[in-house]
Amino acid sequence: MSPDSSSFTFVSPSPSILVVTADDTPMPLAGVGSVITPHLSLPNVYLIPKLKLNLASVGQLYDFGDYLVMFSGFFCCVQDLQS
Repeated sequence: MSPDSSSFTFVSPSPSILVVTADDTPMPLAGVGSVITPHLSLPNVYLIPKLKLNLASVGQLYDFGDYLVMFSGFFCCVQDLQS
């Protein structure tokens, strides 16, 4: 999920769907699209303008591709094992 529409290569508008956050705040889904960075290519990313941060699902990263996800006390690193 991302609030930044400029990070999407394309966005398909979605019907009026609300995404409910962990603190029970409903936020409207503006669309679904792909985000491509120099290091990752992610399909089916939700565009939610009211979010304050980008959010990634570790489970979806695992299901989608060949990624290594590492956590420390200070950061999270996602590496594409194909590059």
